[in-house]
Amino acid sequence: MRLAEEPLSPSNSNVPADSIAGDPSGRYRLRLFVAGNTPRSVRAIRNIRAICDDNLRGLYDLEVVDIYQCPEQMQAEQIVVIPTLLKAQPLPVRRLVGDLSDHARVLLALDLDDRHFDSSQGENELGN
Repeated sequence: MRLAEEPLSPSNSNVPADSIAGDPSGRYRLRLFVAGNTPRSVRAIRNIRAICDDNLRGLYDLEVVDIYQCPEQMQAEQIVVIPTLLKAQPLPVRRLVGDLSDHARVLLALDLDDRHFDSSQGENELGN
């Protein structure tokens, strides 16, 4: 899985202007780009929903974008690899590429620390 951090400048950001201004509610705004019902896409959807349900408990908005049905969104966000998770809020904007199966890496990329982990995941999930 690859992680890329986007620049914060509004002039060269691909995130809508309302995302740059910040989200005062503290909600995570995530957009997952997938390619239909391929096995990798299905795994990515399942993994990000589990991660968010376990660690963000209602403090997130997740939009799943099928590039076959909405290719214009893929182009607008300059997505070149599928699946890709775009974290628009909270800043900094980040992109994660892959099926999101490495939960510890996803949590790190989402800036979630051990205070957000579900106690049932414990040390096994982090490999400690």
